[in-house]
Amino acid sequence: MTQADFLRTPLPEPQDMPEGAPNGAGRFFNRELSWLSFNWRVLDEARNTRVPLLERLRFVSISAANLDEFYTVRVAGLRELVREGSTNISDDGLTPAEQLSLINADARRLMSAQQGVWNRLRREMEEQGITILSRSRLTRTEEEFLRGYFEESVLPVLSPLAIDPAHPFPFIPNTGFSLALELAPEGKGRPMQALLPIPAQLPRFVPMPGAERFLRLEDLLLMHLSSLFPGYRNAGYCAFRVLRDSDLEVEEEAEDLVREFETALKRRRRGSVIRLKITAGASDKLRQLIMDELEVSPDEVIEVEGLLGVADLKELVLDHRRELLWPSFAPRVPERVQDHGGDMFAAIRQKDMLLHHPYETFDMVVRFLQQAARDPDVLAIKQTLYRTSRDSPIVEALCEAAEAGKSVTALVELKARFDEAANIRQSRRLERAGAHVVYGFVNYKTHAKISTVVRREGDRLVTYTHYGTGNYHPITARIYTDLSMFTCDPALGRDATKVFNYLSGYVQPAGLENLSISPLDLKERLLSLIAQEAEFARQGRPAAIWAKMNSLIEKDVIEALYSASAAGVKISLVIRGICGIRPGIKGLSENIRVKSIVGRYLEHSRIVCFGNGHGLPSKKARVFFSSADWMGRNLSRRVETLVECMNETVKAQIVSQIMAANMADEAQSWLLHPDGRFVRYLPDGRDDLFDCHRFFMENPSLSGRGTAGARDVPALTHSSD
Repeated sequence: MTQADFLRTPLPEPQDMPEGAPNGAGRFFNRELSWLSFNWRVLDEARNTRVPLLERLRFVSISAANLDEFYTVRVAGLRELVREGSTNISDDGLTPAEQLSLINADARRLMSAQQGVWNRLRREMEEQGITILSRSRLTRTEEEFLRGYFEESVLPVLSPLAIDPAHPFPFIPNTGFSLALELAPEGKGRPMQALLPIPAQLPRFVPMPGAERFLRLEDLLLMHLSSLFPGYRNAGYCAFRVLRDSDLEVEEEAEDLVREFETALKRRRRGSVIRLKITAGASDKLRQLIMDELEVSPDEVIEVEGLLGVADLKELVLDHRRELLWPSFAPRVPERVQDHGGDMFAAIRQKDMLLHHPYETFDMVVRFLQQAARDPDVLAIKQTLYRTSRDSPIVEALCEAAEAGKSVTALVELKARFDEAANIRQSRRLERAGAHVVYGFVNYKTHAKISTVVRREGDRLVTYTHYGTGNYHPITARIYTDLSMFTCDPALGRDATKVFNYLSGYVQPAGLENLSISPLDLKERLLSLIAQEAEFARQGRPAAIWAKMNSLIEKDVIEALYSASAAGVKISLVIRGICGIRPGIKGLSENIRVKSIVGRYLEHSRIVCFGNGHGLPSKKARVFFSSADWMGRNLSRRVETLVECMNETVKAQIVSQIMAANMADEAQSWLLHPDGRFVRYLPDGRDDLFDCHRFFMENPSLSGRGTAGARDVPALTHSSD
């Protein structure tokens, strides 16, 4: 048993504040640096030899893609504040300029570490027969193959560009990758500079025939420059990659929100450059040309010794090398659904059902809507769509229902970052099918995950409702851990209907029964529940809070948790990513501990349990799940839900299975220390450390058991291998 086991180990001894007073700005961790800390944990999975080799490669790629998005949004925003002269202080006492300086220093260390990890993995991959070739290691047969590949599959899509007064420097899009060239004439003539933009549609790693050998695309291009620039030879080159400001600004009074977003997406592609990565060793002349044309300052330039575009390594995660990937796992179909021959409505009528994705298949959510589309007794369907897949079976089901004459209302969120274009396409498709499409609020994102189906049963109408913590996205549901609750409870159905009326008609819902929503009352509800638990502690009763989410940064909520800790509430938090709370400090947070779980699946569900005067775990706890992280944007600038679970089986499943296993996890847990460091304990020779992901793969969820019976919650141990 290690300190990471929050279920069985007591709180650690509190420590003095590392520096400053407990009530100063140092009681908060910086949001941006905390996010970078999370991405370091992602990268560390690539060093974890308990993880299969190609999955470790995937973690390197994810870490790089995460960092790119962080720069295009968060760093871009901070840079604008600095340019505007803002000296506003963050909760942790830093100006925008101070934050940018710390971010850039840490990000440079992170990018250097990514290269180091990639180099180690590359050597291990070679031992497994997966080789990245250099031009000097090619055989004559391979060179012949590459010549044909270049001429047939690459040359037709290239646009080599001379750079001179008659050929101005072209626009390079966000994440655009290019070669800059210095070319010398083979005979008489003048040297010239040229640019070779590399289309994103081309694979970054060219597969060689036969064995698992690959050549980087830029090496292929350098081999065939004579085909692109006849009469010239390569006299020097560098590769570079740009990131641009990708945040969107939308006019608040836009008359046609869809058209406004289409225009904004075009602006994003032309946003200013915020980071330029360039291969080390470029000539001063080429380097200065690129910097001048892209209008970047020296502190926005990063020289790379190694691979540019580390995110592209995902191409080398070879699906057919199963021995180098996670063992395959097939999500379960709940036994109760099987008992009813696949009839979702019958299974839900029996009692509320909570599915834990990806361990229980997301296909049940799709089936719920497909069945509703084809059921002649279904009259109406309402659905929120924040993110979904390109060929979404959910959108397909909604279109089918609308075409069948059912009343279909779809709330499509246009402001889902980086999915705006996809959501515009889906909204057009729904409208063509006859669905009523609404876009919610201009000022608020609609992030709530709700679906309702109204069905005629005898002489009454029954509302079936789905509430979730994750997106209606079948692809991400394979790797994101989320909750899906299906119910025909009338109160939850009435609540969902009121929320949809709020989204479509802007009329604030009155008299919500089991639901709280932001931006109206969710934050106040949380603060009230935390204060109530503190009051139980002051009365000498057992008091505890368990919470799990992606991010915790909202100042008022953190202050409430500090106050509850001072009153004696035992607070255990599982925060995957950003965490602004400083745990384990005398006089501030001595009853708070925090860990982050990073592993095979991306922890995404948001859950909070209050002991309700009985401690935790307890059958008398109050249990909630939510679409919202505890961040200012979620609690004040988004439409989010907080659902209280009233069904006893669902409550037991969340408290005694899902949250208990997260609390008990050791194998994938990083402990947050009072000084801000996250530390993971993986003792050598310990193969018995509890792994919550493995536990969930091995044990079915309690509320979907069906005729198998609601047996006791499984003991938190693994089966023997």
